[in-house]
Amino acid sequence: MASASLLKTSPVLDKIEFVKGQSLRQPSVSVVRCQPAAPSVLTVRASSYADELVKTAKTIASPGRGILAMDESNATCGKRLASIGLENTEANRQAYRTLLVSVPGLGDYISGAILFEETLYQSTVEGKKMVDVLVEQNIVPGIKVDKGLVPLAGSNDESWCQGLDGLASRSAAYYQQGARFAKWRTVVSIPNGPSALAVKEAAWGLARYAAISQDNGLVPIVEPEILLDGEHNIDTTFEVAKKVWAEVFFYLAENNVMFEGILLKPSMVTPGAECKERATPQQVADYTLKLLRQRIPPAVPGIMAIFVWWTI
Repeated sequence: MASASLLKTSPVLDKIEFVKGQSLRQPSVSVVRCQPAAPSVLTVRASSYADELVKTAKTIASPGRGILAMDESNATCGKRLASIGLENTEANRQAYRTLLVSVPGLGDYISGAILFEETLYQSTVEGKKMVDVLVEQNIVPGIKVDKGLVPLAGSNDESWCQGLDGLASRSAAYYQQGARFAKWRTVVSIPNGPSALAVKEAAWGLARYAAISQDNGLVPIVEPEILLDGEHNIDTTFEVAKKVWAEVFFYLAENNVMFEGILLKPSMVTPGAECKERATPQQVADYTLKLLRQRIPPAVPGIMAIFVWWTI
């Protein structure tokens, strides 16, 4: 069974411009009095869940374990059931999900499980809460909170992720039910631009989701997915990814998101799926690590490079 890889980043040195000031002459008669410095307009808000967020993020990012993505919608789950001749009923979905969470030794390899909303509130066929079964195995329950992709008006046929409306109240309810981290997926398309509008919308949406999640005790997984569609080469992907990640962390900072309490799920830097110039695994690794070193602040506790998907 595969597990998520965790990649450690190196500190990034930002460019700082120093402006040389003119030398000041000593006054001959008058006395120069120093005025108290004006209070800074920059305020960093600390979440009341700060310590818990850091602990949760470190638990999920523990070495040698990864995230189990079992957040299939009921419709998608129905397709899996249909493949083995079963009807898409709540009882069958319950049995399927019970099978996943009750695998012997699951906690040895899995540190977090992303659940669909129905699963978060569901019990196993034996009547035990799904979240309790996970917690007993030292697996952190998580929840998918976005409402899917829709067309982005004014863009180059691009998409944006909806779901911010009502997210605070939903997140509070998810926390009460036992969830401790959240997932939100948005995408950026290289063949369609990407337009400045789409990049900004993706970054801003992720930042608002992350801030709302932390305010309600959930560690946000930040995932701006660079889609594989297109004929572009690996260098194009690298440049687009640099721009997207710079925008993402700018808006995360603008929204006072605590970097120590988030997790990242970046796309690997690869050529487009239709590109004739293929890249070797070593090239993909080198480009991806270069991107992470240039763009990811060292405060981030974990980078989830691979998600584990279960099928039946």
